Amino acid sequence: MKVAVVGTGYVGLVSGTCFAESGNQVTCVDIDASKVEKMKNGYVPIYEPGLEILFDRNTKQGRLHFTTDLAEGVKDAKIIFLALPTPPGADGSADLSFVLKVAKDLSEIITDYKVIVDKSTVPVGTAERVEAVLLEKLDHSLFDVVSNPEFLREGVAVEDFMKPDRVVVGTSSEKAKKVMTALYEPFVRQGNPIIFMDERSAEMTKYAANSYLATRISFMNEIANLCERLGADVDMVRKGIGSDSRIGKRFLFPGVGYGGSCFPKDVQALAKTSQEKEYDFKILKAVMHVNDLQKEILSTKIMKYFDGDLTGKTIGVWGLAFKPNTDDIREAPALTIISRLLNKGAKVKAYDPEAMENVKQVFGNKIEFSANEYDAIQGVDALAIVTEWNEFRTPDFDKMKQIMNQPTIFDGRNIYDVQVTRDLGFYYDSIGR
Repeated sequence: MKVAVVGTGYVGLVSGTCFAESGNQVTCVDIDASKVEKMKNGYVPIYEPGLEILFDRNTKQGRLHFTTDLAEGVKDAKIIFLALPTPPGADGSADLSFVLKVAKDLSEIITDYKVIVDKSTVPVGTAERVEAVLLEKLDHSLFDVVSNPEFLREGVAVEDFMKPDRVVVGTSSEKAKKVMTALYEPFVRQGNPIIFMDERSAEMTKYAANSYLATRISFMNEIANLCERLGADVDMVRKGIGSDSRIGKRFLFPGVGYGGSCFPKDVQALAKTSQEKEYDFKILKAVMHVNDLQKEILSTKIMKYFDGDLTGKTIGVWGLAFKPNTDDIREAPALTIISRLLNKGAKVKAYDPEAMENVKQVFGNKIEFSANEYDAIQGVDALAIVTEWNEFRTPDFDKMKQIMNQPTIFDGRNIYDVQVTRDLGFYYDSIGR
């Protein structure tokens, strides 16, 4: 099948590459000419484990193509995916200008039947808005608009796409259902479902899923904060409730707050939609408030340890991305933590395996970027662990003690055993333990 994907961010590039891997002819369209040229030359613009292998294979075998020309990209495609940015506005609502602009452009290009798929996370009712734009110049017989939300986790996005828990498709068109079924059947051979529903329900499903997962994270962060005050261990509490089949063990790890491209934006957008419909979504408001406060927890612990004065102190930071196995720093807790440390007079030395170039765009030369994790703690007064990259889990503690000014660790991801770390001679402070 011939497929076009408009937009080559995380969702678009992963989707296009994985569709090509299942044998489809895929053309990815992007307005960034420099980016497109680099991809034509084999450069993968994002860090996502496993993506480069599939990218290389499918470009070399002639199934994955790139262009800046929308008309060229969609000319022979039976399905057109809109994987465009929907950034939050100042009021938290999703900005649909990119999606609607491309819909308008498509209305001037399409001459035969296409299935146009909203792959971006979009507010409820967007499919109808896209349809209305297309109907300004096209007869309805030439297209169907489908909602097909993505449920990709950065860091394991390729695996999520190739082996999805479920595929959600919102459409009332039998013709579009047949096309979408044919496209996705290779990905659900083990029996996971393709769930068909109306367009609005599909759009709501994405927001509901992300908002619920964000709620679980904020709930556990609240439990962790209470555990500290009560002398309980949140790790034990997590295991105790996670073994309940009604709850499950995922998304119960406390930390320094959620970030990334999905949870913050989607929770804000759903809260804004609720406000527009005059519904007071109290739980979502609390989730956002808790997350904002949680991003300050680690820096507050550090400030308290140094009696509120960080002048002349140097803090090492391990981890800058919002989660491991990605270079994405959107809404990353590390940005809040570093900003607060700098504002209190501290010097910051940082290391992340993948995200440093992106963070340099934020802080420039205000912080020192290190070649590895040990360079980042040479001569520091404390270490803040912000992202739980695997390489941080079993460090050389003896070496750490030798090169740090003080053997002091503030662990925002609870990656070490409390007693073991203290027995090694470290001052060790974590979340909820």
